[in-house]
Amino acid sequence: MSSENCTHNCSSCGENCSSRTEEQMDFRTPLNPASSVKKVIGIVSGKGGVGKSLVTSMMAVRMNRLGYRVGILDADITGPSIPKSFGLKEGIFGTPDGLMIPAKTKEGIEILSSNLILENETDPVIWRGPVVAGAIKQFWQEAIWQDIDFMFVDMPPGTGDVPLTVFQSLPVDGILIVTSPQDLVSMIVGKAVNMARKMDIPILGLIENMSYLECPDCGKKISVFGESHIEEVAAEYGVPVLARIPIDPEIAAKVDAGDAEEIGAEWLDLAVETVWKL
Repeated sequence: MSSENCTHNCSSCGENCSSRTEEQMDFRTPLNPASSVKKVIGIVSGKGGVGKSLVTSMMAVRMNRLGYRVGILDADITGPSIPKSFGLKEGIFGTPDGLMIPAKTKEGIEILSSNLILENETDPVIWRGPVVAGAIKQFWQEAIWQDIDFMFVDMPPGTGDVPLTVFQSLPVDGILIVTSPQDLVSMIVGKAVNMARKMDIPILGLIENMSYLECPDCGKKISVFGESHIEEVAAEYGVPVLARIPIDPEIAAKVDAGDAEEIGAEWLDLAVETVWKL
């Protein structure tokens, strides 16, 4: 950022300019001493509606089945969908000293989401950016995350305040970028890749959702949204393709019913392997 345009507010800026001091450049929010989180993985996209929450849920389910302790921090504060995917309806609990206890799924995945602190799950979250950013920091710092091996952070789409808050406040070990086969994929992925690189966040790979529909009679893969360009985009930005998720009505039905933990999600094998090798 040029000096004439500098606001001198480093906490809201992604530039690594020479005017920053070492202290200014570290905005990470410390984890509560009662908590333990080993690895933090962000699930991001350049636009909405591509299936970030599905990927977040399925990655958590797969890692949990491998015997790891898993948590989900739902950073999509104004559009949370993680609790519904797992059939969570009860709110979270608090300790006498004011700390939050994450909700747990049937198989033991710990979850914090704004929908778990609302009186009704359909109540809108009408908060300004700084309040949303503060809520994410609270979910990280003012909760007791019990010996979490892998925490998955479901982020809202785009490159605005919330992704910036997550990248600056949490010790993110890497991100998975979720996209779809539409023609805008190169631009969408480019925005996410460029933001991550400016923030020095490792990019683990790309996951294409709604990649194809498999004919139940002949097994042919039908490109409903046109031919995929994910390989070209991956080559352009030098990142690997880790998964292609099919369009499957059964997946949607299980998520809508709150039964995300019943989905096999074998198509995420390479993505899972990439994460557990961190």
